[in-house]
Amino acid sequence: MVFKSIGEIEAALASHQYITDPALATTLYLAQALKKPVFLEGEAGVGKTEVAKVLSRVLETRLIRLQCYEGLDAYSALYEWNYAKQMLRIKLEENAPDKARVEQDIFGPEFLIRRPLLEAIQPNAGPEANGVCPPVLLIDEVDRADSEFEAFLLEILSDFQITIPEIGTIKAKEPPLVVLTSNRTREIHDALKRRCLYLWMDYPSFEKEYRIVTTRIPHIETRLAAQICNFMQALRSMDLFKKPGIAETLDWAAALIALHRDNLTAEDVEKTLGCILKYQEDIAKVKQENIQKMLEHLGICVT
Repeated sequence: MVFKSIGEIEAALASHQYITDPALATTLYLAQALKKPVFLEGEAGVGKTEVAKVLSRVLETRLIRLQCYEGLDAYSALYEWNYAKQMLRIKLEENAPDKARVEQDIFGPEFLIRRPLLEAIQPNAGPEANGVCPPVLLIDEVDRADSEFEAFLLEILSDFQITIPEIGTIKAKEPPLVVLTSNRTREIHDALKRRCLYLWMDYPSFEKEYRIVTTRIPHIETRLAAQICNFMQALRSMDLFKKPGIAETLDWAAALIALHRDNLTAEDVEKTLGCILKYQEDIAKVKQENIQKMLEHLGICVT
């Protein structure tokens, strides 16, 4: 599937319950048109990872996810040899007359364990591969990986090819659609950003957040949805250690529905702060602000 316009992308994402904006839709349109990776940076919980997930559903293709972490190396992300299987083959063929053939065979595709980056470059080799549309490759939280791994990604994202000494060079017939995300726990090198289309994803406005809540939780009372979004906007204006994102908004809305609430009260807010704030210091600060007065200031009727 090739998007013909920015509006088509917005509509396609909305049909899969992802509310976007013109900036993100434009970036995704250009990523497909120019065949360039997308680098999404922003606070945790604003919907960066979800972009790749929804794109794979819209394009009806595979999502290949590489979750980054400290100490991640090229072999963990790219490929490794199945040593146990190789040793078993050697053991079974120890009396074989053609030792050279055995040595050649054990470094064939049958003994190769494909990791996310290789799977994204050569998706048709796996039994579960779609074989039609290139996959969506999600390199999630790249800021958690080491700078050495970041440098390794430069070649992959530039040429979409890798060289396996025992096999040779493998090049993508058609590059995957790549989405990189970062929570900005550290700065990413300019060399990586230059290879991508960059977009900062901020916390949503009240209007966008309200649309997200009512779209993702269609059975929610509109009054409660508005109250939740108003309160979340107020929280993000406070000096908190970790401001809540959209993910926390949706979790909180689901929790209030599970409690059969259709109107916010100071008591309910206090009891469910753990759904939206994950640090005790932030919870204590909100309680000190007097939740009831916060609700009254927002025009929410407190019962």
